[in-house]
Amino acid sequence: MSQQKSDYADDTEIDVTLDELPDDETIRETVESLEANGFEVVVVDSVDDALEAIKSQIPAGASVMNGHSTTLEEIGFEDYLSGGDHEWESLPDQIWSIDDDEERQAARRESQTADYFLGGINAISQTGELVAADLSGSRIGAYPFAAGNVIIVSGANKIVPTLDDALDRLESVAYPLENERAQEAYGVESAIAKQLIFRREAEEGRTTLVLVREQLGY
Repeated sequence: MSQQKSDYADDTEIDVTLDELPDDETIRETVESLEANGFEVVVVDSVDDALEAIKSQIPAGASVMNGHSTTLEEIGFEDYLSGGDHEWESLPDQIWSIDDDEERQAARRESQTADYFLGGINAISQTGELVAADLSGSRIGAYPFAAGNVIIVSGANKIVPTLDDALDRLESVAYPLENERAQEAYGVESAIAKQLIFRREAEEGRTTLVLVREQLGY
């Protein structure tokens, strides 16, 4: 179900102090911390630049999968992937063409090992950790190990000072908005059921964060 954040954000109470755009010095310090923790970081100024950065990262012939991400929707990636104007193997198109529920679920699990798995994140600490959560785990399950390469896209509004602040942002910004979206889309509540603290990437070049100097996602 296609949604716009504006459809539900106005009805949601969040801690706006944890959803503000940081200054350039804070972004610079955060990037340094992330890189020290083994993450590749690409900083861009706009959603258009973010999409171009993704295109430049993924080679022709690669299998590509994404978890649900409002940010990926906002930068136009989901439309680009489904539109077919690329030389990648689009796993979402294959998965959602399967009629049998059990076969489709099995294909979703297998897709976690895609050559490139893309998604969002719920918080970024200035000390270099990434924090995200999900109800089923399908959005974040590939991040720690399964996927060959991971590309995470985030607005700079998700940068907060500490890991504790990042966990707080998950509870007081990301969850309320996702819960409202889930109720609007599916008529059910969401939950912080499976949570990831991505402290360090041990495999050089595997995980890239595309950081956009805009307020995106949640």
